[in-house]
Amino acid sequence: QVQLVESGGGLVQPGGSLRLSCVASGVTIGLNAMAWYRQAPGKERELVAAISSLRNTNYADSVKGRFTISRDISKNVVYLQMNTLKPDDTAVYYCHDRLRGYWGQGTQVTVSS
Repeated sequence: QVQLVESGGGLVQPGGSLRLSCVASGVTIGLNAMAWYRQAPGKERELVAAISSLRNTNYADSVKGRFTISRDISKNVVYLQMNTLKPDDTAVYYCHDRLRGYWGQGTQVTVSS
C-alpha cells in the first residue's frame, strides 16, 4: 500500500522560505517519478515541480528560479524547497506518485503579511 505524507507547510511572510517534505512508503522514490502539485481556492490543481527516476527535474514557469525539488533516496523522502514566496503561492500542496497515481493528503501553505 502506497502512502505519501506531506509536512512543512504553514504561514510565512512574502519573501520567506519553506521546505515541504513528502515521506513515501510502499514506493521506492528512486525508481519512480514524483511530483508536487498545488491547488489554490477556486482554481484547478496544477503541477509545480517534478523529478524523474533519473533526477531530471521540471518546473512550472511561475516557480522557476524560486523552488527546487529534490529527493533523499536513503530516507525515501521528496522535498520542495520554496524561496522568495509570494502571496500567489498560497495553496494546498500535494505530493504525487506519477507512476501509480497516488496522492498525499496535502499541506497548506499561506503566504501573507
